[in-house]
Amino acid sequence: MLQTGTKAPNFSLSDQNGQVHTLEEYKGKKVILYFYPKDNTPGCTTQACGFAELYPQFQEKGAVILGVSKDSVASHKKFEEKNNLPFTLLSDPDLSCIQAYDVWHEKKNYGKVSMGVVRTTYLIDEEGMIVQAYDKVKTAQNPAQMLACI
Repeated sequence: MLQTGTKAPNFSLSDQNGQVHTLEEYKGKKVILYFYPKDNTPGCTTQACGFAELYPQFQEKGAVILGVSKDSVASHKKFEEKNNLPFTLLSDPDLSCIQAYDVWHEKKNYGKVSMGVVRTTYLIDEEGMIVQAYDKVKTAQNPAQMLACI
């Protein structure tokens, strides 16, 4: 996980509609950048729906929400449509952004060891600096936790 007070790495990733986004284009806005393991899994759906529910309040505070996983653009589109998500989901199949933000780690699940995304959420300020960073986040609490940080 990257530390607070460090410059957030730029990225160039496609969203669920195939449109490319960079961190640079959000300069002047607060960004909630959250990394999650996989579309349409229980925890990831809980977290995404929590952000969707609070989306109007994030907008009122001038914050942008960007979800990132290694799932494909098509998978993100299905996830967005199934759950009526009002924010951007970014596809990172080559792990460039995931590794730049230091969220690709060894994980243990039921005794099995594998590499995967450690659920992590960053708050990036208007100047592109990381001002909050949470790893091992609780899916149900994370959206409200991030809203309180802004």
